[in-house]
Formats: sequence, C-alpha cells, structure tokens
Amino acid sequence: MRIISGKARGTKLFTLEGKNTRPTLDRVKEAIFSIIQGKIQDAQILDLFSGSGAIGLEFLSRGAQKAVLCDNSKEAVSIIKKNIEKTHMEQNAQVINSDFEKCLEKLKNNKFDIIYLDPPYATDYISKALKRILELDIARQESIIIIETDDEERIEKEIKDLEIEIIDKRKYGRATIIFLNLKNKKA
Repeated sequence: MRIISGKARGTKLFTLEGKNTRPTLDRVKEAIFSIIQGKIQDAQILDLFSGSGAIGLEFLSRGAQKAVLCDNSKEAVSIIKKNIEKTHMEQNAQVINSDFEKCLEKLKNNKFDIIYLDPPYATDYISKALKRILELDIARQESIIIIETDDEERIEKEIKDLEIEIIDKRKYGRATIIFLNLKNKKA
C-alpha cells in the first residue's frame, strides 16, 4: 500500500496484519480522487474508520488542509501514527483512538468538507454514522460524504430517509463507492 499522488507520492505505508481490515485498492483510490479532485485543496477531512490511515493521508498528500483519522483499534492507531510520521504529515493530521460514535461526539464543534466512511462491511455503522453526522451538524452544506460498501442495496435502504442524496455511485469489483451530499435546505 502506498500514497498514489501529491507531496508524499510513492511513500510505502505500514499496514495492519490480519483480516480485520480491508485496504482500499489503489485503482479504487485513483477513481475516488479523480472524481473529487477539485474539492480537495485546503479541505477539512474526516476519515472515520481509518484503518492504516491511507485514505486520510492521501487527502493530505493531495493538498487537504487537515485530516482527522479515527479508528477504534489500538493497533490501527499505532499504524496510523507510524504512517503519519513516515509521510511527514504530523502538522496536518489528528488521530483519535475511539469508536466512531464517541469520535463524532468529540468533533461536534467541527465542520468537514469531505467525510470518508469505510467501516467493516457487515455492520450498520454507515447508517448510524450518517445519522450522527447530521444530528451533530459536522458536514457543510456543500460537503461530500463518501461511502465504501459491498452491499449497495442494503445501504441505500438504510439511508433513504436521511437528509442526504446520492450524487454518484461507482462499482469496483466487490466494492461500491457512493458519493453523497446533504439535501438542500429549503429557505
């Protein structure tokens, strides 16, 4: 696993051992970043289920201003910190070792431009996280929320009543990437 582009391009990242994490494939990362390229510069990023930190660090490498990387696993957080150091992103990265609900609560006074959600696939964490993100008002009206899932239909059912709308969807092998915006609030 490596940083694909930007100032840390080519840096090989540390990864977690075992089957508890599932790194996002380079071709999927390339596709995501080419779709949202114009929104990254100086953005505030939240990578809520960060794993090795690769997604958040890719954002920083490409010009995001700040990335908050959250993971519940102490092992993951240790790897994230090593990867931050290896990519020299200490000034722009914040690491939170917490479950996603507590992490969101800690961030309730923040606003993020891009939120990336890639939790373990067989969970309801996406819908729970989206509900809390909306309740805590941590996404800007023009924010992009990116979801990675292997069960697009289930996710669409779980989030259909939320104040968000799907603006794009892409399938890459087993993974589906769903791009969301907040629904426009009526004046």
